[in-house]
Amino acid sequence: MWIEREIAAELKKAAATFPVVALVGPRQVGKTSILERMFPDYDYVSLDVAANAEAAETRPWEFLQKHMPPVVVDEVQYAPAFFRHIKTHVDAHKGRNGLFVITGSQNFLLMENLAESLAGRAAVIPFLGLSGGEWRAAMALSRLPDWVSFLWKGGFPALWSAPRETPSKERWYQGYVATYLERDVRNLLNVGSLRDFERFLRACAIRCGQVLNLSELGRDVGISTPTAKKWLSVLQASNQVFLLEPYFRSLGKRLSKTPKLYFTDTGLAAYLMGFSSAATLWASREAGALWETHVVNQWLRWRDWHEPSLGLWYWRDQGGNEVDLLLERDRKIAAVECKIKERPEKKDLHGIERLRTFYGEEEVPKAYIACPTEIAFDLEGGTTAVSGWEVWPLGL
Repeated sequence: MWIEREIAAELKKAAATFPVVALVGPRQVGKTSILERMFPDYDYVSLDVAANAEAAETRPWEFLQKHMPPVVVDEVQYAPAFFRHIKTHVDAHKGRNGLFVITGSQNFLLMENLAESLAGRAAVIPFLGLSGGEWRAAMALSRLPDWVSFLWKGGFPALWSAPRETPSKERWYQGYVATYLERDVRNLLNVGSLRDFERFLRACAIRCGQVLNLSELGRDVGISTPTAKKWLSVLQASNQVFLLEPYFRSLGKRLSKTPKLYFTDTGLAAYLMGFSSAATLWASREAGALWETHVVNQWLRWRDWHEPSLGLWYWRDQGGNEVDLLLERDRKIAAVECKIKERPEKKDLHGIERLRTFYGEEEVPKAYIACPTEIAFDLEGGTTAVSGWEVWPLGL
């Protein structure tokens, strides 16, 4: 079953206006599938195949004669020298757009080469697993979509596109983690023990939604703080985690300046935490952190796919008052608290009230409690409870 992706129209638009389009995201989120579907007339070649990568790296002109643009080049980071030849080809064909559509699953290598060789020539589009809206549309035949299963299972399309043929979630993630460790970690970093790195992965998962403390993280795994920082950069570069930065426009000395850690897929985080079913996850004390991770992830996808200028932050003062997510548009803020209860209470508005006291009503005109409700309803103080399973209109 093909699952329609929200990014399809944006991909077509980017290919019509840029000579190079780069689709960047983790492995197995559907990059290749959507490009083959959206650009059926393009040649296709994967540099994940060693012989293809070697040809692109050492015999680029021969490679380009064999794979004449327009072409989709998958996992292009495996041939870093090839970027210069993409630039040369683009410059020799000025005025032609959509020549190269490239993908990569390692941001560090890919973005470094894009910045050096293709600045101003490439549209870079981050791409992650299924959003809540995409999944709901795919499950349209179900009368009541099982959202808790989506939180537990995650947004990798392979887990949903052919349910009868898909292996169990545990087996799928077991293979995914093993492949990720072997292919990406070994390429990005000389890790002495992959077992230690897997322990680091699990330690990061249990810290979803928490303010990052590298020294504590390293201590729990038995590695130094500099090593923990390096290993975290690998998770970021391979799009497994992202850091939500704190908001401190003005009055910054009184506010937290440490980012919060999130996985880009709740299913992977749930697997690394050891949850064997959606029910046990939903009943656990970690459910709130995974719910917050899900809500933040929905807006991360929205920003990357539809509104790159949208600011995503969190807010925390030195007194421990916090708002989980700030969405900034044109210097106006929508404050979002993530609560797993269906009927939020007055005490759940405390962080939002402190934020509005700190910055003023004019800067924070909208406030929301993202909870698992089906129907939005108003709370006191101008705050609205909304369903956090999908994004909602901000009204900014």
